[in-house]
Amino acid sequence: MQPPTLLFSLIQLAAISLLCVAQSPPVIDLGYAKYRGVFDPSISNNTQFLGVRFAAPPTGSLRWQEPQAPDFVEGIQNATSEPDKCMQAGTGAGATNPFPANKRAPPVAESEDCLFLNVYIPGQLDSQTSSKNLPVVVWIHGGGYVAGGADGFSGPDAYDGNDLVLESGNRVVAVVIQYRLGLFGFLAGESVKVNGVLNAGLLDQQFALQWVQEHITKFGGDPSRVTIWGESAGAGSVLQQVIANGGQTSPPLFRGAITSSSFLPSQYAYNDVVPEFLYNTVVSRTNCTSAADSLTCLRNADAGALEEINVDLCISGFFGTYVFVPVVDGDFIRQRPTVALGEGKVNGEVVMSVTNSNEGLIFVDLSTANTVQVPDYLTQLFPTLSAQQRAVAVAKYASLGTPIEQVTAIMGESIFVCPTYFLLRAFKGKAFKGQFAIPPGTHGSDVAYYFPSMNANGVPAYNNTDFDKAFAESFLAFVLSLDPNETFEPTITPTWEPFSFQPGHEVEMRFNETESGAPAVMPITTAPDLLDRCSFWESVGPEIGQ
Repeated sequence: MQPPTLLFSLIQLAAISLLCVAQSPPVIDLGYAKYRGVFDPSISNNTQFLGVRFAAPPTGSLRWQEPQAPDFVEGIQNATSEPDKCMQAGTGAGATNPFPANKRAPPVAESEDCLFLNVYIPGQLDSQTSSKNLPVVVWIHGGGYVAGGADGFSGPDAYDGNDLVLESGNRVVAVVIQYRLGLFGFLAGESVKVNGVLNAGLLDQQFALQWVQEHITKFGGDPSRVTIWGESAGAGSVLQQVIANGGQTSPPLFRGAITSSSFLPSQYAYNDVVPEFLYNTVVSRTNCTSAADSLTCLRNADAGALEEINVDLCISGFFGTYVFVPVVDGDFIRQRPTVALGEGKVNGEVVMSVTNSNEGLIFVDLSTANTVQVPDYLTQLFPTLSAQQRAVAVAKYASLGTPIEQVTAIMGESIFVCPTYFLLRAFKGKAFKGQFAIPPGTHGSDVAYYFPSMNANGVPAYNNTDFDKAFAESFLAFVLSLDPNETFEPTITPTWEPFSFQPGHEVEMRFNETESGAPAVMPITTAPDLLDRCSFWESVGPEIGQ
């Protein structure tokens, strides 16, 4: 029997009304601003807010100052596209620098006004979202503290938080943050200490984590179950946040910490010779030398002019190194990192760290393979290392192949691998260690496996579903439970034991493939000679600034 015409019309109107409500753009009210996000069931069935401002523009008088709360904004702001990156620079190219000086065409949209973050939540934003209390993962991008952004290096979708949400079985909220870089985020020196703040980029990260504590419940996240995760300088940033404030950040900003290729270059005192040289160079090149207050003069300088100096200084560094990095400021970072870690002064409860099997390769000038001398390389990499200790280092790496293979190992172990073990030890058994070894195992090659959207076809180079799930989901299992064993689907990964420095318990999980292409995921024991070399690097920490 056909329904009455009036009743049928009412049913149609109700259905259309419900459809419009379901498809209306999600809006979140943060108090200081309302943001309109995107829900797209055809892609991920998740909701995302891209380019949410978490701090005021760090421009003008706010250059090299602590991040400030955003001003109130009327109306609804669109959070539907990736934010501009922070000002970018590059890796040191040494004497073989192929780039012309003082000429630059930015390859990506970048701005000094860049303190934004992205939030990704499972499903739709509705009246029940704030009661979901899901664990939260905060991603901190890498790039040597001089490059990168929320969408990676070239974008788009390099750091698509939807990937992390999906790998968790739609059981986490993901946040991807930006922070000031290069000269804008890490200019140091006595003048900055007196009239500004040091490590501004690290303070931006902390401010973003405080934003998460205040606002993440509105997105369905639980502020008491936050895990911070980063790769390369992002992992180095995690290490810095772990030791921040003497390991007593209050209130706590995270419970778990994940590092993928922890990056720890020489971290000098803020007024050491290198930071002061860089500051004086910037002052000179901006014609601020005769100013009564050089930092005020720099704050009044044109951002474009500062960016040219930023790029030129970074490119002039030794091949594979980065010029503007964190310093020991005596306040936020109170000690050399290895000292703080050695004393167990850490924020967070549990750590999970993964390194790659060939970390150093991309940071070494392979064109010098036939000419490189290990002592000379050490002098360039660590100019303050004494001749006596340099000789010890040469001896310890002499058996590791050709000179180019030796310097590759030196770069990889001293800057990435060994600092990871120092971090693990600081957590006193509440730590998990992994190794990504899919050939060639170079630095950064693991990222495509937990951010598959960065691949052209969504599939990483080693296309094995069991491996991809085992590797990627281990990180999200840790976010959920602080234990990579608590997986939510069948996995090929055997039991992952906590890492311990007790003899026989230095166990880490290796993710590799066999010669025939089958996945090979298995526990291994850390090589004693590697740990011996790491002990050496720790012993010379006072000389090399770690």
